[in-house]
Amino acid sequence: MAISPDTIAAVATPGGRGGVGIIRVSGSLVPDIAEGMTGRLPEPRRATLAEFRGDDHAIIDQGLMLYFPGSASFTGEPVLEIHGHGGLVVMDLLLRRVLALGARPARAGEFTERAFLNDKIDLAQAEAVADLIDSVSEASARSAVRSLSGEFSACISDLTEQLIQLRVYVEAAIDFPEEEIDFLADERIVKRLDAIAILLKDVRVRATQGSVLREGITLAIVGPPNAGKSSLMNRLSGQPVAIVSAQAGTTRDVLREQLVIRGMPVQLVDTAGIRSTADDIEQEGVRRALSEVTNANVVLLVIDQSGSPEIVKGAIRGMLEELKDVLDDFDGDVILVFNKNDIASSAGSVSGVDLISPLIERVSQVSVSAVTGNGFDALYEQIERSAGMNSTVEGVFMARRRHLDALARAAEHVMEGQAQLTMNAAGELLAEELRSAQRSLGEITGEFSSDDLLGRIFESFCIGK
Repeated sequence: MAISPDTIAAVATPGGRGGVGIIRVSGSLVPDIAEGMTGRLPEPRRATLAEFRGDDHAIIDQGLMLYFPGSASFTGEPVLEIHGHGGLVVMDLLLRRVLALGARPARAGEFTERAFLNDKIDLAQAEAVADLIDSVSEASARSAVRSLSGEFSACISDLTEQLIQLRVYVEAAIDFPEEEIDFLADERIVKRLDAIAILLKDVRVRATQGSVLREGITLAIVGPPNAGKSSLMNRLSGQPVAIVSAQAGTTRDVLREQLVIRGMPVQLVDTAGIRSTADDIEQEGVRRALSEVTNANVVLLVIDQSGSPEIVKGAIRGMLEELKDVLDDFDGDVILVFNKNDIASSAGSVSGVDLISPLIERVSQVSVSAVTGNGFDALYEQIERSAGMNSTVEGVFMARRRHLDALARAAEHVMEGQAQLTMNAAGELLAEELRSAQRSLGEITGEFSSDDLLGRIFESFCIGK
């Protein structure tokens, strides 16, 4: 991807009425634009009071001007920031003046794109800029800052360097057999491969948690009528978003609510009670409920535990019968939520896990009261575990799906290299697997990236960034 020679400009603050609005300009024409608007180029990195004038020398606005030379700017080019009064008309007048002096409107993400292309930041850091802006919780913001500061990239660089050093040793043994280097007999090779695999695993765990903080999860609440699904929805969301009634079948459609649970973005989905019915509308609600199961990351299967153990077990078996077709294709976790423990005589006496585990491998069980809130700390903890979150993991950094894919492929290549070394004594194949692992890691930081990929990444940014 080539760097455009154009000078670009955009309003870098949100539209609307505010105390301050900022226009950002980057490119070789920055000194000329500053001269044209204020009659001077300010000292580098010093806020300077200025009057911004039009081509007729009439004052458009008064504010601050900041100039950053290319060696010390975000984009790696001369950058000018014009701080005026934050109003739609004022910002538009200032931007039109900048464009009249030779700049063009910036594309979405073009400032960050230029920072990447000018080697000011790598691709993982560039993506972290957008992730920090889009953060929905304190935890996700902290993770994005770690990635932006280069912590994620440093881990990838360390892994890459270890792969390169090992490749050098292995390929030297292949290229210079007369030196009689028996690398297969060198235990250091195996130990270094094992160390790389362990480090890769650690980075993947931290990146996976960062991906959850960025993308969130979908929780689908399912179960029979009157199990307390809507009450659970209201308790989790903290507001009465669902109608609660003693009448069975109150919920006929899918209700959705966006919330944050312990720093993790969650889309909460409440569904109609699942049962056989002759009612056409209720049948459609059940069909939609079953569809939501396949789209969820975690299913909260809500069961009323206020009856006898036999009734509770019967309710679970009935749900398994209704859900068996969709659960066959479900690869997430199921949390069996025994509700109404405030009035349950059989609380804790039924093991639903034993009934469900033959059908679903990852299943757990909690007992709660959606009315009193009893047991919800345990439910939150189980949701975190099911989402892949681990509070003991330190240094979580923001990651995207493509990062996880690249890390997974790198791990596969390392594992295959280990197999080729220990089982087939194939040094050439080991070297090739190490090269492929290195290339996979290079995709994360942008060392190996197609123009199409870069275009998709930066198009998702906001204008002015």
